[in-house]
Amino acid sequence: MTATPAASHSRPAHARPQLIALVMLGGMAGTAMRNAIETAFTASGEHLMPWATFGINVSGAFLLGLLSELLVLVVADEERRRRLQLTFGTGVLGGFTTYSTFLLETVRLGETSHPFAAVCYLVGSVVLGFGAAYLAMIGTRRVIDRAQRGRR
Repeated sequence: MTATPAASHSRPAHARPQLIALVMLGGMAGTAMRNAIETAFTASGEHLMPWATFGINVSGAFLLGLLSELLVLVVADEERRRRLQLTFGTGVLGGFTTYSTFLLETVRLGETSHPFAAVCYLVGSVVLGFGAAYLAMIGTRRVIDRAQRGRR
């Protein structure tokens, strides 16, 4: 017995191969972008601060806040919103940002006799990432609200 289209939409995302494929494709794209940036801006010598990962994670938080608000405020169709969120939020931005590298770099900074830099990197990444996501969400709401008021 095959599932009808309506029945397949009621299944959770992890049980829908087409949605898993969207996450995988998005993740490959995001990871490739992150790798290109990290390769171009590798920390070496006296430049021990991992600025590439810092910039990637803060900009990724901003983009995720922007995407999340846009999807909620602009995309009415729930299935389309889910596909876009999984492709670009979970996939692209999930592959682009990197929590594990961020933590590994924090530990390495602390082990190389730079514990203050490690703490600043840790706290700064979290605080600025939160701030970036928050500003993106608030800014997106304001822009969408103004656009909608302008149409009236």
